[in-house]
Amino acid sequence: MNLKKDALKTLKETSRTFYIPISRLPDGLQEAVTSAYLCMRAIDEIEDHPGIDNQLKVKILKEISLALQSGHENITREEMTEAVKSYQNLIPDVSYRFGEWALLAPPSIASRIWDATAAMADRMAYWAENNWTIKTKSNLDQYTFSVAGAVGLLLSDLWGWYDNTQTNREEAIGFGRGLQAVNILRNYREDKMRGVSFFPEGWQLDDMHKYARYNLSLADSYTKSLPKGPALQFCQIPLTLAHATLEVLILGKPKLSRSDVMALVSQVCS
Repeated sequence: MNLKKDALKTLKETSRTFYIPISRLPDGLQEAVTSAYLCMRAIDEIEDHPGIDNQLKVKILKEISLALQSGHENITREEMTEAVKSYQNLIPDVSYRFGEWALLAPPSIASRIWDATAAMADRMAYWAENNWTIKTKSNLDQYTFSVAGAVGLLLSDLWGWYDNTQTNREEAIGFGRGLQAVNILRNYREDKMRGVSFFPEGWQLDDMHKYARYNLSLADSYTKSLPKGPALQFCQIPLTLAHATLEVLILGKPKLSRSDVMALVSQVCS
């Protein structure tokens, strides 16, 4: 199996939600977005891993960051993977193979994806070291930028690289933050069980809902400004699902059903 097919298979196994819009992207852009998604999924799995203590998470994330920072056009998968070789039996396969995902990126945009992933790994290491302590809205903004707003900026760079699509970068940050805020709301009970809360002190569910709605309004503006093409097709699906998830959470349901997801995707793609 070639690397692209293997990466798409892994993508489908790790996120059916993002597999759908990524699988519809044209050649070139598909490899770039798949590379970016799987690289970031690789470090996200380490940040969230319940069986790895925070200090070890910090070490692994920083070593991955350094491996990506040392990347160059002739670097091999083995050289990339050396950073996590001793953790092979501890971390998920998608994380262990981060070097393969990094090398899937087209050479003319690879360094931007590696830079974004390295920066995110360093930020995740900071938050793991501080046990994701969020006391103020400013702390929440910092965290949601670290792990999601910066992804919005990377996507904007990928659209510009592919066909010169120009975007509002503040709204791009809102796009990422909005999706992340919905994730926080969806997972807050599980987070609480592991001793982590992304809610600023004094915030209730309604406050986080308002935060999510504000950032999703920026995401709406971001998406509506996109011209017809692959960027618009990509962004519409996760944004539609985020809005729908927020609605079912308000009704007290834990998440969208699989049939709900497929029906919404069909509407967007029709």
